[in-house]
Amino acid sequence: MPSNLDNVCICGDLDSCLSLKRNKLETSPRPLPIHQTKMFRPSPPFTAAHLRTILRRRYFSSPPPQPPSHLIHHHSPKPYSHFTPFFPKFFSSQSQIQDPQQIAQSISHELNKDPDAQSLPLPNRLDLSLSHITLTSNIILSTLNLSPEAGRTALDFHKWVSTRTDFKPTDESLAYFVAYFGRRKDFKAVHEVLVAGKEVAGEKCFESFVDRLVRAGRPTQVVALFEKMEIDYGFVRSLDTLKFVVSRLCDYGFASYAEKLVSSVANEFFPDEFICDTLIRGWCVDGKLDEARRLSQEMYRGGFEIGSVGYNAILDCVCKLCRTKDPFRLQSEAEKVLIDMDVAGVPRNVETFNILISNLCKIRKTQDAMSLFDRMGEWGCHPNEETFLVLIKSLYQAARVGEGDEMIDKMKSSGFGDSLDKKAYYEFLKILCGIERIDHALMVFAKMKKDCEPGVKTYDLLMGKLCAHGRVEKANALFKEAEKKGLPIVPKAYKLDPRFMKKPVVVKEKKRETLPEKMARKRRRLKKIRLSFVKKPKKTQRRAY
Repeated sequence: MPSNLDNVCICGDLDSCLSLKRNKLETSPRPLPIHQTKMFRPSPPFTAAHLRTILRRRYFSSPPPQPPSHLIHHHSPKPYSHFTPFFPKFFSSQSQIQDPQQIAQSISHELNKDPDAQSLPLPNRLDLSLSHITLTSNIILSTLNLSPEAGRTALDFHKWVSTRTDFKPTDESLAYFVAYFGRRKDFKAVHEVLVAGKEVAGEKCFESFVDRLVRAGRPTQVVALFEKMEIDYGFVRSLDTLKFVVSRLCDYGFASYAEKLVSSVANEFFPDEFICDTLIRGWCVDGKLDEARRLSQEMYRGGFEIGSVGYNAILDCVCKLCRTKDPFRLQSEAEKVLIDMDVAGVPRNVETFNILISNLCKIRKTQDAMSLFDRMGEWGCHPNEETFLVLIKSLYQAARVGEGDEMIDKMKSSGFGDSLDKKAYYEFLKILCGIERIDHALMVFAKMKKDCEPGVKTYDLLMGKLCAHGRVEKANALFKEAEKKGLPIVPKAYKLDPRFMKKPVVVKEKKRETLPEKMARKRRRLKKIRLSFVKKPKKTQRRAY
């Protein structure tokens, strides 16, 4: 540390400053006598706190303070802009914002980097830049949703989450990783995650794993998972887990695997009516009506009563097969299933009527569907939101727009107005634009704005149809309205439909008639005048032999 203020150099180059000072002393004139000189008291040595204060004033204040004149060297000072202090990074962590969305974006940015191009692995990079954050399950979910292309790098992210001392992994947070790798069909990574979190994994992880295996079309692995779930992952086998596995398999048409699984564990978990109805529904989803009826007969002989779920599944399968093969037999075949329900003592419910109405609407028998809708009260059933939505779309498709509007009002008065969201209105508008009823579509759009906020897809649909009809002014008005609401709508080049294109008016030029053309026109005119005086014969009715 320098002993006085004269040895302090702020420019940073102490050697050059000392050499220049030595040259200045050699070339300076002889000093004056002691009685003519002004005495200066030597400065005390600088402490560490004084030096820190000087450096802060120079590099962290604006404008930088000017040092005393006897300390400034005018030869070649280094500008302070080239100086990059190391210690301001101390204060960077204090200014970080604990916003979950920003934290998720920061982690996602690191996840999406190429791991081969990075010098440090992902856990080390996250420790360096995000060691101060507070991790939560919502941040993990947002990060995984923002990083669909991260791939196996998310496995390193899971390891980093597991090593955090301020966050304890739960069944829910582990299920997010299971669902993420399941969407990518990377079930080896799912296995690693579940084995690493064997003590934490529970019901949510199991349900997410089974759901992703079924969606990926791997029913064999689902059956094997149920058989070894306790040994491999520590999941508890129970009747509820069996019901969940059977239900997911039947939802996607893997009824044969589900039936074999139920038969193999029948000694441990005896099936109940829910499992029986679910198996029948699985065969119907697969389109195998004979197998569904065979199983229903076996269940009946075994002492089980088939409920409304099983009969509704058979009814839906019958209607689908009739629509595919012979639509004219739909009502007669459906009536047979309804008679079987009455014989078995199974009452009709709203789901039964929804199946019949939706299938009638799909074969364009809207009037029959409306008649069935009016007769629902005879069986003590009342329509729900699905019934109303199916009928509204069918009425609009049949160009019965007035009745469709009345059905919307009836739906609101029945207490199902909350189901009229922007998705439902978008489907209505899509149908009306498809049948070229653009004016009525704008009326329904006005109703939509009263009930909910339209989205970008709705505005884009209407603008495209208006431009196709040549109504550009109205399309521009909708675009400005969407911009005013702050929707991220992008202008496009919409095509004009040739049917609505204005044809140019061709003005025929009058040509001067030649003499032969004039004489021919006169002859035709005279002939018409002569024939007008001829008595025309009366039209007599022919005899029918």
